[in-house]
Amino acid sequence: MSTIAERAAIRRRIQAVGLWLATFLLMVIMCLPGLWVVLAAFRPNREILAKPPIWVPQQLTLNNFAKIFGFGSDQVGIPVLAYFTNSMVIAMTSTVIALVIGVGGGYAFARFRFRFKNGLFLGLMLFRAVPGIALSLPIFMLWSRIGLIDAQLGLIIVYVSLNVPFTIWLIDGFFRQIPISLSEAAQVDGCTRWQAFWKIEFPLARSGIAAAGVFAFLTSWNEFALASQLTRTTDSKTLPVGLMDFTAQFTIDWAGMCAMAVIIIVPALILTFLVQKHLISGLTFGGVKG
Repeated sequence: MSTIAERAAIRRRIQAVGLWLATFLLMVIMCLPGLWVVLAAFRPNREILAKPPIWVPQQLTLNNFAKIFGFGSDQVGIPVLAYFTNSMVIAMTSTVIALVIGVGGGYAFARFRFRFKNGLFLGLMLFRAVPGIALSLPIFMLWSRIGLIDAQLGLIIVYVSLNVPFTIWLIDGFFRQIPISLSEAAQVDGCTRWQAFWKIEFPLARSGIAAAGVFAFLTSWNEFALASQLTRTTDSKTLPVGLMDFTAQFTIDWAGMCAMAVIIIVPALILTFLVQKHLISGLTFGGVKG
């Protein structure tokens, strides 16, 4: 019996090690493009374009970042700070608006009964299933008629409409996990419906709200297809669209493009690390609907 148990334990250990190795290799493969971009941001363009390729960097420099920010003699005429400001304003504004609507909509779907509730919820999910690029032409035609082309407001409205269905769906799952008896007990103790929501239910659902906020921000921060169609000048161009400024008729400034890509990646990483605790607990807490 002991021999059988030992063999089973060894088999489980081998399976665990094999699973760990497979996961590690998969993560390495997934991270290689990102690692290449980060390394290329600190390498000169001639080293990036060298043939045969130079896999291990021979020279690391900050000149690529200095050029795109306008320092030094070899400057790149790209308004990175303006693009960064546009991206931050558009992403933050659309995220806040989507969260406000998502919290209200998610709470309503989780707690109230009203006519056409299931149909409205299904309609929101079907709208979320439509890829944003498929809506680019009608949005462009409509926005051109009402004067929202090359305006931050135009992109904010588009990103809010894209993020609201997902935030409502995600936050609805978290509120369903919170027992309604907690709110009822608070109201029995003298709280109003709003006080019960704000002091009891909202704090319990903040992990899910944080998770929805991160996904909404990343969607707005990284989106390129619609932004490239609806922006024209530095008044509204975002960082992903600004990457195309590094392409010329016959050449591409890969070093500058990678440096700007790192600038795009850093705020998203910082936000993810800041809310990592809430993000993990939120994704696991709202994973199963009651």
